[in-house]
Amino acid sequence: MADHDQARAAFADLHQAGCFVIPNPWDVGSAVMLKHLGFRALATTSAGFAFARGLPDTDWAVPRGDMLSHIADMVRATDLAVNADFESGYAHDCEGLARNVRLCADTGVAGLSIEDATGDPAKPLYEFHHAVERVAAAAEALRGTGVLLTARCESLLVDHPATVEEALRRLPAYAAAGADVLYAPGLRTPDVIKAAVDAVHPKPLNLLVSSPIGLSVEQIAALGVRRISLGSGLNRAAWGGFLRAARMLADHGRFDALGEAEPFDALNGFFRTHGRQTP
Repeated sequence: MADHDQARAAFADLHQAGCFVIPNPWDVGSAVMLKHLGFRALATTSAGFAFARGLPDTDWAVPRGDMLSHIADMVRATDLAVNADFESGYAHDCEGLARNVRLCADTGVAGLSIEDATGDPAKPLYEFHHAVERVAAAAEALRGTGVLLTARCESLLVDHPATVEEALRRLPAYAAAGADVLYAPGLRTPDVIKAAVDAVHPKPLNLLVSSPIGLSVEQIAALGVRRISLGSGLNRAAWGGFLRAARMLADHGRFDALGEAEPFDALNGFFRTHGRQTP
């Protein structure tokens, strides 16, 4: 428990000033490698885990128990703080959400995020007041644990008539309801990013960069963003390399793309030194 407390304190400190990148591994090996590369915290990716299980990244496609087991495995993978992508919390009502958030906290995470997407195409976002109540319920469930709550507004990712305006309306309300970090996937331009930073100030904003947006870490930091996550970006980059090689073999009978692979000896040597020790 002391190790979890230390990770949670370190994670909270990262949000106090400056800007840091929190990459998203999808398995133990990628987590260990990212720690070795010098990143100071990690975040799970629901999409990366779902794709590895042959499932789509839709609400609750991965059962709650499987997701909690995966999150716990990621916490054990390294000594870095882990922020869990806990989708919409596996419950629509506040009581169920609070119960599930406590289960997620019990895995040892330093932070977790819940989103306001319902999974229903006809009504893609929870009604505003209910969404705020859900954030308040999650914040209360985490009180005293040291686990940071990230509240996500999904308006830019769903069919909504005023995507940016709705995000800028919801994020401050979520902050007031007790969220520690605010997050609206889909922000891409400097003016909109800065508007979101200002809307939630003094609380930190997480910016998702899962594809090139024409901004560097330094430029994003200058806008006031405190945390940058990659979502499924690294996982999809891995899938991209895999598919290039597999398609070249399937379509042309050629092995050329395997020349881009990381050498076996490099990976094997790394995990011999840094990987999990077998009992």
